[in-house]
Amino acid sequence: MKKVLVLGMLFCFVFSMTAQAKDIWQMAESPKYGEKAGGMLGRGLLNAVTCFVDIPVQTVKGTQEAKPEFIGAVGGFAKGAVCTVLRAASGVIDVATFWVPGFNGLPVSRKYENCLDFGAQPAAAVPTGYVAPDTGVYPAAPAAVPAESRLKYVKK
Repeated sequence: MKKVLVLGMLFCFVFSMTAQAKDIWQMAESPKYGEKAGGMLGRGLLNAVTCFVDIPVQTVKGTQEAKPEFIGAVGGFAKGAVCTVLRAASGVIDVATFWVPGFNGLPVSRKYENCLDFGAQPAAAVPTGYVAPDTGVYPAAPAAVPAESRLKYVKK
């Protein structure tokens, strides 16, 4: 009975993260403590559970990119093993320290193609219906061109 109750609570907690307006990476970087703690715990659990995905992804990617496919597969496997260790360590650190105020963890990239690609984080989405504020600065109107200069290049 205790196992069912614990699994039910864990199930509710994990799937309540998807109801948030932000994703867990944005929540983990939030200055608000409640948002940060939930985001770090969710990101840590996700990274710890899915860390083994890096090995097959990197192996296939290495096979596709290298000419001797075997060498690419071996290199991709090695890179996947390193990314697996980094992602697992990041997940464990996030889960262990989600409650520490002001510490946002050591995140790895959310993409599995390259665990060290930190420039791949998506920019904040612009809400639909967004209208830019009127700054009062408008582009200058083009100067009027005399008719004879416009017709100068027309073949008669």
